[in-house]
Amino acid sequence: MQYRRVTVIGGSGFIGRYIVKRLARHGAVVTVIGRHAASAGYLRPMGDVGQIALVNAGLGDEKRLAAAIAGADAVVSAAGILYQRGAQRFDLVHHRGPALLARLAHAAGCRRFVHVSAIGADPASPSAYARSKAEGEAAVRAAFPGATVLRPSVVFGPEDAFFNRFAALARYLPALPLIGGGRTRFQPVYVGDVADAALAALDRADAAGRTYELGGPEVLSFRQLMELMLREIDRRRALVSVPFAVASVEAAFLELLPTPPLTRDQVTLLRRDNVVAQGAFGLGDLGLLPTALELVLPTYLARFRRGGAWRAPERSASYGPSGR
Repeated sequence: MQYRRVTVIGGSGFIGRYIVKRLARHGAVVTVIGRHAASAGYLRPMGDVGQIALVNAGLGDEKRLAAAIAGADAVVSAAGILYQRGAQRFDLVHHRGPALLARLAHAAGCRRFVHVSAIGADPASPSAYARSKAEGEAAVRAAFPGATVLRPSVVFGPEDAFFNRFAALARYLPALPLIGGGRTRFQPVYVGDVADAALAALDRADAAGRTYELGGPEVLSFRQLMELMLREIDRRRALVSVPFAVASVEAAFLELLPTPPLTRDQVTLLRRDNVVAQGAFGLGDLGLLPTALELVLPTYLARFRRGGAWRAPERSASYGPSGR
């Protein structure tokens, strides 16, 4: 790897920790910036003594951010939120924060900037999440013209907030909701592949200034993803269609919870497929092969199985309404 000092914002998050691990494995000295980075001690063993530094800083703290970026060869912006709470707003985390980071990286003479966005980023979207992602991409490109943007579909892996959430619900609920009938299509991408894409984007000269949409080898509907999850954890649950309008009403109450399982903005996002656009640059253009869901899901969903992690699922079972 040609970059020896890399600053990763959001390095203690779901995607960020995999990027940090791979950077350390390739010998880079990594500075991890986050609101609570100092408490992410689990990152230090990913590298040698002193190889990974943890710096507490918010995305609006210009002085701390500038100090953490000073001397870096490259910057990876991987901070993101799924819902707004308190001071953590979409505009700050997805737009103004990345814009500031790109400006500081350019001023510091960094050679590369990689920004993790999301498929569906659209300045005209009715979703605040998707609009903020698009605004962040535009602001990053304006401040650092050679920046590489990565747009993953729903990301899966041991710490994901997708399969883990629904598998946990399936432990206790007799039914799982299919918002909009479960017809929304996704192209789930493994978190390790997203991290590999970030490193490839740093190393490849042809990646500068490009946008890559990252998806796995299969396009599956939300219903198919729930069926796959239920087979893996060996549980029968009813899958109940919930109209978008009804889901929005329910989400209005659920989003008041400290950690909301669903928000109205997420319901809005589900009205649009989340797949790689035809003709877009993707993992293959970075020299990478996508990892199949079936190879990874068993490694972390096993703990949700009836009878425990060591009990093999009954693959031939039918998964419809049942108390099983």
